[in-house]
Amino acid sequence: MKKLRSLRWFEKDDLRSFGHRSRVNQMGYSPQEYIGKPIIGIINTWNDFNTCHTHFKERVEDIKRGVFQAGGFPMEIPVMSVGEQLIKPTSMMFRNFLAMEVEEILRAFPVDGAVVMGGCDKTTPGVLMGAFSFNIPTIYMPAGAMLKGNFEGESLGSGTDVWKYWDLRQAGCFGDCEWRKLEMGIARSAGTCMTMGTAATMMTMAEALGMSLPGASSIPAVDSNHKRMARECGVKIVELVHKDIKPSDILSRESFENAIVTLNAIGGSTNAIIHLVALAKRAKIPLELDDFEKIGRDVPLLLNLKPSGKYVMEDFYYAGGILALQKVLQPKLHNIKTVNLASLYENIEEAKVFNQEVIATLQKPFNSNPSLAVLRGNLCLNGAILKQSACEKRLLKHKGRALVYDDIQTLKEEIDKEDLDVDENTVLILKNAGPLGAPGMPEWGQLPIPKKLLKRGVKDILRISDARMSGTSYGACVLHVSPESYIGGNLALVKTGDWISLDVEKRLLEVCLSEEELEQRRKEFQPPRRDYTSGYVKLYTDHVTQAHEGCDFDFLVKDSPREGEPRIF
Repeated sequence: MKKLRSLRWFEKDDLRSFGHRSRVNQMGYSPQEYIGKPIIGIINTWNDFNTCHTHFKERVEDIKRGVFQAGGFPMEIPVMSVGEQLIKPTSMMFRNFLAMEVEEILRAFPVDGAVVMGGCDKTTPGVLMGAFSFNIPTIYMPAGAMLKGNFEGESLGSGTDVWKYWDLRQAGCFGDCEWRKLEMGIARSAGTCMTMGTAATMMTMAEALGMSLPGASSIPAVDSNHKRMARECGVKIVELVHKDIKPSDILSRESFENAIVTLNAIGGSTNAIIHLVALAKRAKIPLELDDFEKIGRDVPLLLNLKPSGKYVMEDFYYAGGILALQKVLQPKLHNIKTVNLASLYENIEEAKVFNQEVIATLQKPFNSNPSLAVLRGNLCLNGAILKQSACEKRLLKHKGRALVYDDIQTLKEEIDKEDLDVDENTVLILKNAGPLGAPGMPEWGQLPIPKKLLKRGVKDILRISDARMSGTSYGACVLHVSPESYIGGNLALVKTGDWISLDVEKRLLEVCLSEEELEQRRKEFQPPRRDYTSGYVKLYTDHVTQAHEGCDFDFLVKDSPREGEPRIF
């Protein structure tokens, strides 16, 4: 066994170690409780504003119970909680902040291993990015999804059904009283969104990478199995420390290929592409946007979950959960290592599907097409993303005139005007919503359908932006256009009235303009004025990369040192 890292703080008979021991003793501990035992940092992304993590105080105690039972010594370490619902301007801006904090917290304190807790959208990639960079034994504990919503006997999914009923309300088909009932019934317990939104997607991605215990990602937050899973995280992390099994020993190119296969099979969030690219860079594993197309193109949609289907995470769990899905996908998955020290194939050997209405087979999928498509063309030279499983089929091959907005404020002011010049073929475009333009690449990508069209019964139109979209959203929304418009990507050159062409089968997105016309407009382009002179926003805008590169900080993905590598403290 490798010598415990924590002994650097406590072992020596010198003045500095005396100070370290005396201050831990100050908290009521005795040296025999912590010296020579694996010290486990429990990285807790809880705060009172994070509605998804309200059960994390209890889960910390469950994890501690497991650590103690395995002969370790647990210490809770709170970090920034990037809750999706209430944080502004966008949680995406603070994902990198969380990743930096996790990496530096682990480096700074005498911990031998870590259980990192997350669930709400950016917390999962944030804690894992930090853990991958520092590279000590780590297990990810997912928050789990909340119970399904309920409205007048109908099962609801957060986000997805909100957008649906909001459109009905805008069209005059849904009253204020019903709207209030919906508000009180759609979020009923602790846990993340119960649709296959970004939270559920990223929890599933963590398991697909091998970083969580088998089956953990699909357990509902309030199910008693979730408490037992948290305890087992505490037990297993002590074993990983004793055997010195780090993320770099688990992760491989094959791990990320499994994640891409799984992402398409579940109809996962488009956000996962940005996060997986960032995670791969932190793990020093090559992964490009084109890999998502090459690896995922022959993977059909197998999960009948909102927003691409009708069920929610609770139904998925009782249908067999992630292990049953991986069993179905086994012919397309590599037999990777996992943090429970068994291989993937060993973990899924006994798994079964209990409800094929929820989890389909490869022979009879819910949709034979992959859920995600990587688009190319003169409108997105470095790529764009479409969740084709969640949009109307008529729009998968489409040509229409553009209605262009340079900023979200003007769009909101004008979109519901009765004299707006739009029809069902209009292509709605929003600029300056990317990593730098917004800044922070907020979830503005599900651009609203004009009220004028909603009243006519139009439920979907083609929408294009350099923004992101909530994983719970649906519709023909082309996202993550790169390069973004703010830095002069071709999206910046599009004007109202230009013709836009989308052909998903050919993976092509273009503005129907000659290169000569584009070049002339490029000469006339002036970026919007942005003045960020201090604080984290300046750090972010000075160093964030583009969407196809993962939106990480350039200085963190080049030479980020790992444990054991030279670093000035």
